Amino acid sequence: MSRYAVVDIETTGILPELHHKIVEVAVVLADDRGQPVREWETLINPVRDVGATEIHGITAADVYSAPTFDQVAPELASLLRGKVIVAHNLSFDAHFLSVEFARAGYAVGFGRTTGLCTMRLASHYLPIGARSLGVCCDCIGYCIDQAHSALCDARAAARLLEYYIGQDEDFAGYWADVISAAEKIEWPSTSHGGRAVALAPRKTAGKRHDEHFLGRLVSRAPRCETHPEANSYLAVVDRVLLDRQISLHEADELVAVAESMGLSREDVVALHVRYLTGLARLALSDGVVTAGERDDLMKVAALLGLTSDNVDAALQAAAERDDEVCAVNGFSLKRGDTVVFTGEAPGMSREALEYQARALGLRVAGAVSRNTTLVVAADPDSLSGKARKARDLKIPLVDYSAYLRMLDLMQRCGL
Repeated sequence: MSRYAVVDIETTGILPELHHKIVEVAVVLADDRGQPVREWETLINPVRDVGATEIHGITAADVYSAPTFDQVAPELASLLRGKVIVAHNLSFDAHFLSVEFARAGYAVGFGRTTGLCTMRLASHYLPIGARSLGVCCDCIGYCIDQAHSALCDARAAARLLEYYIGQDEDFAGYWADVISAAEKIEWPSTSHGGRAVALAPRKTAGKRHDEHFLGRLVSRAPRCETHPEANSYLAVVDRVLLDRQISLHEADELVAVAESMGLSREDVVALHVRYLTGLARLALSDGVVTAGERDDLMKVAALLGLTSDNVDAALQAAAERDDEVCAVNGFSLKRGDTVVFTGEAPGMSREALEYQARALGLRVAGAVSRNTTLVVAADPDSLSGKARKARDLKIPLVDYSAYLRMLDLMQRCGL
């Protein structure tokens, strides 16, 4: 029988009032002695930028298929109902949870201090001044497996709770008023609507990253003739490969386009070979394939599910044939184009980026429209509103490193 619900969250920022949201939540249920009896965790799709990936380690790709908070709210509320909420820095976690439940349409009757805070309790049970989770755990000889992982931090806070209870002969009696108030929290009456929500534990987040999109297409014998809309599919390939990576959003788009055209896996592979041959023709245009150009061909081949043998065959075909293979790399920035930035660029302020862009003759806009030429994002799978609109309008979206390479090419070519 569990009495305590030890909670930890990871967020996109520190203030829900600034539209920061939860990106991961974990709960460790513990009994009267503070010993864990059950664990629950999931990543949360915040439907916006994920924030400081360098701190919590969560990328937009990780939460791409994760449920939104409103989808897990019923199960989470059921899990917490009747339990004493415990957290390290309770006021932070409780405030975020309260706001998220409210956004999902549920009123929750608990405040920043309705529960037990293992950080505050440290002054009663630990002989130290510092109150961070890591320092408190070091004091009791507990090692946190992965800091800023919601489940690992919840386990650590649960271990602190267990230690505190073990140090106090009448823990529940001493904190009776706090415990009683927490147990009486009025959690919303929610239901799943008859449908179970698939949770997304952090440990499974990387699995989809490893799945090549070709594996999702139907396999059958390739057609003998070239598909009449082959160039339309290859135009999408060319757009998504601008930054030499294929995000999860872009992989889904390629699958959707292929399926809408009735292309099989074999058809798509044939088109990818055709595209690679077009790139090889471009590399051979000056009569020499440099090491850098060959590396680029190898990278594109891997992204498209092809091999080094395909690269060799593409170079040979490009050298032997004069017919047009397909148009590739049809996109380049030029003076007068409009760019939109979303997310933080590593090592550069937004002001510096905008100044640089304008100095080179580009227009900088604050919102995405049909007149936008390019959207530049910190993460190619960004969930920001600007990134989502760019995808809806089929506007090229690249990361900052690709954008800076485009600026370099623009300057060298005098575009």
